[in-house]
Amino acid sequence: MKTLALALAVTTALTSAVSAQEITGFNIGILGGENAQDRMTSNECFRAKMEEALGVPVKIFTPADYDGVIQGLLGGTLDYAWLGASAYAKIYLTDPEAVEVKLTKQNMDGSTGYYSIGFARADSGITSIEDAKGKSFAFADPNSTSGYLVPAAELTAKLGKLDEYFSEVKMSGGHEQTIVGVANGDFAAGVSWADGLGNWEDGYNSGAFRKAADAGLVDMNNLVEIWKSALIPEGPMVVRKALPQDVKDKVTQLTADLWETDPECAYGVAAGEAKDFVPVEHSAYDGILAARKLQEGM
Repeated sequence: MKTLALALAVTTALTSAVSAQEITGFNIGILGGENAQDRMTSNECFRAKMEEALGVPVKIFTPADYDGVIQGLLGGTLDYAWLGASAYAKIYLTDPEAVEVKLTKQNMDGSTGYYSIGFARADSGITSIEDAKGKSFAFADPNSTSGYLVPAAELTAKLGKLDEYFSEVKMSGGHEQTIVGVANGDFAAGVSWADGLGNWEDGYNSGAFRKAADAGLVDMNNLVEIWKSALIPEGPMVVRKALPQDVKDKVTQLTADLWETDPECAYGVAAGEAKDFVPVEHSAYDGILAARKLQEGM
């Protein structure tokens, strides 16, 4: 029995070693929504921790739009990403074997959702979505959940055809671009995302408004909320399914422990204050998958 136990132990150790050596590098994709340098800076501590844990070079990639991350995961050039629910739905509908859902963000109140927030300049006279009729309106990206999929569906149900309700409908290219664009008067109104907790003047606890406010890009007192969506399921952290199991386990555990081991680093990864990163199942995105199918005429 001792001989068998020893053999099993050696085999397990060798299998683990070989598995760990199956990757020579690891690539993290960060969705668009703010400028590339800010995305790199916010996630550098996380990249370094992952590199130490995996023992291979880890790189961060910041494509210009959401589809760059989506295609990277589908094509196998990216190994890990935090996705919005709609971006995950596009990947799953294209190739259900491409990625595995692992974790999601838990808010300070224990919830795991967020909102699409409609907003305008405080001095614009727009205080409701009805006031924005006949004016320019900005969405973020066609593959954004809170920046397009959900608000477009909800606002269409409420207002009718959006290109007829607003004077023009534009894609800004990302959440940061929408926020700065509205603040600068390039768009009369638009949508971005937040957890809806905390104070508006801070940009709420977490989300694109908080990131923009923290970066000094906007003063939230100069903006006003004009609309809020129903609760949206927080997007998932995913890993490429073809990766060795030990690699998937290491990066998942490292992420799950981040608020406990390095809150400052976790703040950057989560785009503001949050409680934790917690397990999530594919079924959490059934509603978003259905909406995405309708959007794509599937």
